[in-house]
Amino acid sequence: MKRTQQIKTFGFFNVNKPSGITSSTVVNKLKWLTGVPCGHMGTLDPLASGVLPVGVGNATRLFDYFLEKEKEYIAEFTFGMDSDTLDSTGNLVCGGHVPNESEISAVLPTFFGDIMQVPPKYSAKNVNGKRGYDLARAGVEFELPPKKVHIYGMELLGRLEDKPDTFRIKIRCGGGTYIRSLARDIAAALGTKAVMSALCRTQSGIFTLPNAIDFVDLEKDPDLSWLEAHVIPTQDVLPFADLRLPEKDMGRLFNGMTVFVNAENGTYKIYQGDAFYGLAEVKNGKAKAKIKLC
Repeated sequence: MKRTQQIKTFGFFNVNKPSGITSSTVVNKLKWLTGVPCGHMGTLDPLASGVLPVGVGNATRLFDYFLEKEKEYIAEFTFGMDSDTLDSTGNLVCGGHVPNESEISAVLPTFFGDIMQVPPKYSAKNVNGKRGYDLARAGVEFELPPKKVHIYGMELLGRLEDKPDTFRIKIRCGGGTYIRSLARDIAAALGTKAVMSALCRTQSGIFTLPNAIDFVDLEKDPDLSWLEAHVIPTQDVLPFADLRLPEKDMGRLFNGMTVFVNAENGTYKIYQGDAFYGLAEVKNGKAKAKIKLC
């Protein structure tokens, strides 16, 4: 059954995705509930849970401006185990020893900063027009090139009491980091094997887990007023300063013209009256509208 009404407030939902469903399941539910296009920022694997920001309506045009945001995860790595997917959902094979907490803590700082990381073959990486996971499932041999990612820091939180081979680690990293690949590479630095056995994203930019709405609340089919009350306005999410200009200059900006400004180079939020209009780029004292949301 299709909804006859559409949400009028655009922006972002911060959803706490449970383990066991895809990110697309969350997006499709919100598409149906709001009656407008939606899209997520940063896929969470079905195994993973936690923060999944979902853009609503024209907010989806801004995803490129969030690629460098910092993320935080709580991961569980099980040592002495390997799999084709690098996590516990794949074909598991025992192999390698289980290191102690001191050994793990000592090796974590060697991964801080910019590192080169090979993505998992079971990923959405494009290989000659095909997804890596499709090729891997078909048994096709291929190699993925390493990519640069940034690790802000990692902290060993401890060993699980009921699983002595599994350790919980807090990870702060930049966009595009594969936590499954970190499990593989940290284990390799310790001369062993490991898989990611659980993962929770606790932060993605300004979106945090304590402020997320549970997916179970969306499954109750809330009305539009409930949904609009939980939309985070687009301008509150963007990490840019406001660019306020005289009305005549804003009119020229809205019409696609370049205007002279006294502002540093960079990206700015612009408004039509009190309504958020979009983004402008300033370069060498000249501003031009970059993204229009109205």
